[in-house]
This record gives sequence, C-alpha cells and structure tokens, in this order.
Amino acid sequence: MEIIARFLDRARRKNARVVLPDGHDDAVLAAARRLRDERIARPILLGTAAHLAEAAARTRLSLDGLQVIDPAVSPRAEAYAEAYVRHRHVDERVARRLVHKPLVYGGMMLAQGDADAMVGGALHATAIVIEAAAVTVGYEVGIHTASSLFLMILPSHGGRTDVPLIYADCAVNVQPTAEQLADIALATEATAARLLDEPPRVALLSFSTVGSGPHPDAEKVRRALALVRQRRPDANIDGEFQADAALCARVAAKKLKRPSGVAGNANVLIFPDLDAGNIAYKLTQYLAGAQAIGPILQGFAKPVSDLSRGASADDVVAAVAICLTQLET
Repeated sequence: MEIIARFLDRARRKNARVVLPDGHDDAVLAAARRLRDERIARPILLGTAAHLAEAAARTRLSLDGLQVIDPAVSPRAEAYAEAYVRHRHVDERVARRLVHKPLVYGGMMLAQGDADAMVGGALHATAIVIEAAAVTVGYEVGIHTASSLFLMILPSHGGRTDVPLIYADCAVNVQPTAEQLADIALATEATAARLLDEPPRVALLSFSTVGSGPHPDAEKVRRALALVRQRRPDANIDGEFQADAALCARVAAKKLKRPSGVAGNANVLIFPDLDAGNIAYKLTQYLAGAQAIGPILQGFAKPVSDLSRGASADDVVAAVAICLTQLET
C-alpha cells in the first residue's frame, strides 16, 4: 500500500535501531532479515543462541549481519538492573531477574538509549507488552494512560481514494474514565500528527452531539473534552459528536449551532469505550473493505509497538516502519 511505502521510506531515512524481543519467532526473524537487507532499520533480535539457531534453520534464513542479544548473558544486563532499581525502587535480585526477560530487557534498551524503538507481542499478550513498556520506558509527559489506535485506510471517502482515518482506542481500555479518555485523545492527536499527511482533527464520539443526549455516558465525553481544553487549549479536539456529525459537513451544519474546526471533517475518531471502538473498526474493515493497520500502541515516552500473535513478516515490517515514523526528527 502507498501509505505503508511512505512509512518505509521515512524509516529508511532515520536509519534507527529497533529491538525485537520475540527474536526466535519465525515471522519476526524473517522481518529482521528484510529490515536489514532493505536498509529499513537496524534490527536487534533478543533470544537465546539455541532458539535463534533453531528459528534460522527452520526458516532457512541467515543470521549473518543481524545483531543478536541473549538477555540472560548480556554484559549490559547488570547496568540495566541497576537502572531499574533506581527507577522502580525494587530489590536488586528482583531487578536482575526481570531484566533477563526479553520484553523488560528490550524496554530497558529503549529507556537507556541503546535502541530507538521496540516492537514486540508476537509471543506475548498486549497487556504484557504494555506492562513491560510502562515499567521501563514510562509514559509521555502529561500522559498516564497507555492506549492504542488503528490506522484505517478506506477504499474511498468524500470523493477521494485510499483515505486514512485513525480510530482510538480499539484494543486496550475497556471502560475509560473521563481522565483516561482525555489522555487517549491527546496521545492520539500527537500520534496522528506524525502519521498523517494533514493536521489531525480529533472528534470525541458519543451517541449524543453537544448535549443532545442527557446521560452519564455522554457526560463522561463532555468532561473529557473539558479536561483536554484545560490541558491543551490549542489542540484541535472537539465533541461530543455523533459519528455523522463528526464526518459529514451537511449533518454537522444541522446539528451544531457553534463553529468547530473538527465537526464534519474529522480524521481522528476517539470512541467512548472499547465496545464502540472495537466494533467500529471491525465493521469498517469488513463492510467498507478498509485496511486496518494496528493496533499501534501510544502514550509511552518512546515508540513502542504491539504485534498480534500470529503476525506475518509483512505485519512486523509495517509495525516497525510505523513505530519509527513516530520518532522525533
């Protein structure tokens, strides 16, 4: 896809280091080989020598030229354990044990500046990837909630083809509070600014449009918007909107009695809960024929991406490219 090709080009220009904690997964190994051979990134595979050798034999891929680290015997493990103790105030023995785990070791590589991004999850649940990133990399300044987004590529919309929209949160927070919803909106705006070729226009969605539906669920979205405006009055985030008011200018003109830089022209949709977000992205994918890229994690101090278990090598390469696109230039 054209948009993935653009991300790959951007990643090549950065020549960045990406740590892959699931090094002995077949798809991850194949992706690492491609990342290096096509000069997309400098991959760092984590895993034992025996497991990696088995994966290389199984996939008939060479490990030549790939940086490989076994966290259990790495000379950097002690320094990472000491840094973890300082950061998390835990017992040294606990820290040493934790940094031998690939996801924690990879997170510490990122935290200590020995890698530029981390892409994991081929062999681990999303919750474990998030936990490892939270205790090593930590959150972006002002953000206290990890969340996710899907980059949806619609075949056509508004007279255009291959139209990107961003949906959040579709994979992590089941029933976010107003405070968490504000975090999700602000984190997604920042991610969208790096991924889209146009400024983000962020709509907080509800079954209600600017107070038309008096209900605690709609009130939660209104409180989230108030918090966003307290924290970032310059952000182009608005709501609460029904989906049609967010996406269709004609409907927005009827439903809104005030000006909005988002209504009728949103390119980022923030859903009020995981039910709505997960259902919406799958309906868009299967009924509209959209390409769903993700979930892409966000909210962390440095780029971290999740993978679905069973991800293909192409999925891993795309996730790496998107993750590296989020690096500050």
